[in-house]
Amino acid sequence: MQVTVDRVVRLRDGRSIGYAQYGDPDGFPIVNAHGGMACRLDVAAAAPVAEKAGVRLISPDRPGIGLSDPQSDRTVTDWAGDVAELLDQIGIDRFGVMGWSMGGQYAAAVGHVVRQQVTRVAIIAGALPLTEPGVFDQLPTMDRVYTRLSQRAPWLARLGFRAMALMARSTPTLYGRMAASELGPAEAAVLREDGFAGFARMSHEALRRPAGEVEEYRAWMRPWGFGPEDLDIPVDIWIGSEDEFVPRPWADELARRIPGATLNIRAGGHFMAHLHYREIFETLRG
Repeated sequence: MQVTVDRVVRLRDGRSIGYAQYGDPDGFPIVNAHGGMACRLDVAAAAPVAEKAGVRLISPDRPGIGLSDPQSDRTVTDWAGDVAELLDQIGIDRFGVMGWSMGGQYAAAVGHVVRQQVTRVAIIAGALPLTEPGVFDQLPTMDRVYTRLSQRAPWLARLGFRAMALMARSTPTLYGRMAASELGPAEAAVLREDGFAGFARMSHEALRRPAGEVEEYRAWMRPWGFGPEDLDIPVDIWIGSEDEFVPRPWADELARRIPGATLNIRAGGHFMAHLHYREIFETLRG
């Protein structure tokens, strides 16, 4: 299994962007847009699947997360430009893109901004634009709380993220067990299968710069700069039948509003991708 981590490149504006690479280094490139409170390591469990599928899985940290320098007042379309520049530097011109949870909107942005280079988009357990009426109120409680704290009391949000990072580093198994106990049974089963220590390591890396996580929660409340209706490349919407975090109507509406989109409902919860990486990769390869 080929796994490369801690790669960093310098963008034209001087910022650094970090990424991890998994799977087959000569395989079909797929870019991963990580979820919220996550980072480039959130697809580490997919490494053996990517290798067998002939996929070169490239997972960048967003600004202020992990190895990537911060960027204030950023939007989802700003990140699409970062991805395009990163891939140009490492010699990739055609690729698929997938995004899980909070990353779904970022995958959609890459598909919209650099559509000439994207073969297909997978939005996995993704949200509708949070600027649309009523959408924010349907988020899980923790996401609503940390979004409002990040907007109105960022110092308090930073304290919360710092406490989580400290626990993930100092007591990783306990951190993983506590996370599993607070999630639904389908999500907890995935954490147990993948290992609590790996989840804690990913969480600590994601949260070690609390100000970056604050900006993550501020950024996803900003307008996308485009609508689902504006996507004009092949898109698949994936949702777990047991997902307790993303309302099923969101997936239905994304599939309805994105021209020609395909809705894929599979067994599993919010972490359903861990059970279906092979199928997702094969679909993105087209």
